[in-house]
Amino acid sequence: MALQLDLVRSELPGWPVHWHERVDSTMNVAAKLAAAGCPHMTAVGADEQTAGIGRHGHRWHSEPEAGLYISVVLRAGDASQPALMLALGLAVQQAIERTCGVAVDLRWPNDALCSGRKCAGVLAHLHDTAVIAGIGINVNHGDFPPELREEATSLRISSGRAVSRELLLIAVLEELDAVVRRLAEDGPAEILRSFARASSYVSGKRVVVMQDGETLRGVTAGLDAKGFLKLREDSGRETLILAGGVRPEGPR
Repeated sequence: MALQLDLVRSELPGWPVHWHERVDSTMNVAAKLAAAGCPHMTAVGADEQTAGIGRHGHRWHSEPEAGLYISVVLRAGDASQPALMLALGLAVQQAIERTCGVAVDLRWPNDALCSGRKCAGVLAHLHDTAVIAGIGINVNHGDFPPELREEATSLRISSGRAVSRELLLIAVLEELDAVVRRLAEDGPAEILRSFARASSYVSGKRVVVMQDGETLRGVTAGLDAKGFLKLREDSGRETLILAGGVRPEGPR
């Protein structure tokens, strides 16, 4: 079922929300609005993306009318700093738990997990003076392509019931607005503490990390002052993870 935008607008009066039946990517549409000077927290969503953008240029699986695919223009924050990415993850976690009561873990830096499988992802791109925050949430997907089934899940699969995309969108925008304000007003320290409490991956987790073409193995050892992940490798060396895929050690 197509998203009922009237319900969203009734709960968020005056909020700049643009909704489309079908686009190539909400990130592209949001970038054009940002270039035209749209206000802070302008949101762009679609019932379907034909070329959804994931992290590191990967394609985001965007089943029509099943997920929440949105991009939000932020006139605050710095896309180059990991604290903003962690703040986006916190907003998604809080919105999902608030809406459907499913427990969500956060995998540094940009994945939200239900029962160990990915249910949502976030990214942030700098566009002139604005940051475009991209959020994809698997909401009512009943299945996934074979190559994603071991890694991905949806809120419907995890909760055993259909989830209102309208209520989830409202919650995501409200939580995102709140957490971006916290970051701007209080700085990154509290965001990093909140993320560390919300994520099983920040400390004491055995992981495998791909960074700069190298495979690293070890135990996570917290975040540095900027929000980068510290890894205590099996060799005893402590390495700062600046980017790259972090996965639990094992078959998944």
